[in-house]
This record gives sequence, C-alpha cells and structure tokens, in this order.
Amino acid sequence: MIDISTGELRTAHFFVAAMGFSHYPYVEAFPDETEPNWLAGHVHTFEYYGGVPKIVTPDNCKTAITKANYYDPKYNQSYLELATHYGIAVIPARVRKPKDKSVVEGSIGWLSTWLFDWLSGQRFYSFEELNRAIKMRLSELVEKDFKKRPGSRASTFTEYDKPALNPLPATRFVIAGYTVRKVPDNYHVEYDKYYYSVPYVLYKQNVTIRATTTMVEIFNDNRERVALHQRRYMGKRYVTVKAHMPENHRRQLENSKRTGSEYLSWAATIGVNTQKLINRMLKDQEIEVTAYRSCMGVLQSAKKYSPMLLEEACAKSLQIGSPRYSTVMHYLKNPQYDNQAAPPLPRHENLRNPTEFV
Repeated sequence: MIDISTGELRTAHFFVAAMGFSHYPYVEAFPDETEPNWLAGHVHTFEYYGGVPKIVTPDNCKTAITKANYYDPKYNQSYLELATHYGIAVIPARVRKPKDKSVVEGSIGWLSTWLFDWLSGQRFYSFEELNRAIKMRLSELVEKDFKKRPGSRASTFTEYDKPALNPLPATRFVIAGYTVRKVPDNYHVEYDKYYYSVPYVLYKQNVTIRATTTMVEIFNDNRERVALHQRRYMGKRYVTVKAHMPENHRRQLENSKRTGSEYLSWAATIGVNTQKLINRMLKDQEIEVTAYRSCMGVLQSAKKYSPMLLEEACAKSLQIGSPRYSTVMHYLKNPQYDNQAAPPLPRHENLRNPTEFV
C-alpha cells in the first residue's frame, strides 16, 4: 500500500478468520498488529458473520494470551473483556500446533494464492480502499463450488454455520486499553502523556487504568473504580478532581495566600519573559494551584542567580517551547547552553588555510 501523504510503501498486516465447517473467511488489512487492531478484527468479524460463535480459537499472540499454558493460559485483559462482552469461550491453540487451528491455516494457504497474489499487482492508497478490494474478492471466492464436497462456502455457511451462531449483543464492544501505574506523590497517574487524578490516599499503590476513546477509568487492587475522567487529547495535561486532593491542598486552592495573579505581578517585577513564562505555567494546569509550587521555585531562583539571569533563562525556555521549572533551572545552572552560534576555534598549527580549498 502507498502512503498518499508521503509516497512511501506501507506494509499491510492481515487479520484472517474462518468458520469451522463452511470455512467461510473474513479478511481485513491493518497497518500493524497492535492490540486495538486485533480487537477490532474480532468485532468486525462477528458483525460480518451477523452473529457470534460459541468458541474462538486464536493464536498465542501477546494481544490474546499473555502467558501460554495448555492447562491455565493467562489472557490479555482487553481480550478477556471482549470475550465476556460477546459471551464466547476462548480456547487458544497449543504452541507450535497448527492443527489446532487447521481451518485458518488452510485458509491462509489458499488465500495466499487466491487473494494475496491478486492484490500484489495493484496499488492502494488507503486501508479503506484495500479492504473494499478484499471484500469484493472474497465475495467471488465464497460462491465457488467446493472441489471435494457439495455446495460452496457461502451456501454451507448459510445452511449450517449461521444458524448455530449466537445473536450479536445489543451494543457494540468498546475497545479499551489497560495499563498499571504506581500513584506518585502528586496523586496523578499518566496515560498517553496526560495525567489524571486519583484519591491521594492511594499514594504509592498500584492502580489499573482502563482507557477507551472517550473515558479513563482507574481501579484499585480490589478492582473498585476509584476515579472516572473524560479522556483528554489536547489542552492542559493535568486533569484534577478536587475531591481527590488532600485537605490542605483543597484549603490552599480555596484560600491561597498567593493567587495566580500575584505570581504574575511578582514575575512582572523581574521582566517580560519571566512574566510570560509564569503565565504559561499557570495556564498549562487544569487547576491553577497545581502550578503554584513550580511558579514559586522559578521566581525564588532570582535571589540565587539574579533577576537578569532568570530573565535570560526564561527567554531561552520560551524560545524552545518548554515553559517548565526544570528547563529554567537547566539554563540557570548551565548558562553556556544557548541558541547562539558556537565560538570560532582558536588558531593552531593543524588548521589549514581556507585558500587551499578553493
């Protein structure tokens, strides 16, 4: 497939499923083999068949099985959630035992010639376009008569497999990602570069984050939901619920001795760049008080390094788009790091005359 924006060739990864008796296939191309695409492949398969099988036999890939064991396999949490939603039993194939999923293995064999060889001579500029071509090609294949038994894949599916399927649930499965985080001292856990608050009493404890495209749920070790946030994709990095804050933080928020406007006024006495940086730091937080400690650290550094050096450090931090306490301190401690051109090397006997290169 060709990336229309860059002109580069992209590799397509194929999700393949097949029904047990009719061998009725489903194939979909994805840009990679990540967990969301693995789950989406299942959702689309069930909708394509118009029902749900009682048993699914997957490979032992990490997106399905986190620990392969014949007697007690460990399932990926998201995959287990999908199985629960659709009411299916997941019985993974044994490791290096292709006969456990012989229907799919056989399907891949004839698909490599009937479908993949047919696709190889064509150009596609999106996965949507590629998948439309795949469905068209499969619609021809399923109507072809079997060579060794009566009927076709389509007729056998309609007569035997489809009536045995369970109905689709009333709602579509919502794909979610899971990760485990340890709660830091600021009681905000990170997911996809954004930080979501949890009750401060969970400090140093592990919590499980379940994130969908719209929501972020956080669970404690007892699988009790302790926080629910709307998922953030842009804007301020910290998402805070006041009830999660300790009492002293809430009191500081409600009756702070120094407000954001006072930090801005203080910064204005040092310089324009310092005021701009403090303003950015305040606006980058969901709840302004979260930035107060960092603002205090930046402004107090003028006592140690001088207002002039602080103003220069703030200017450099703004110039590189990093209005952070750590960036300002880096420039204060390392004033040699700047955006100026490097000084010329001193002349010595190993330097050649520039005219020699003309």
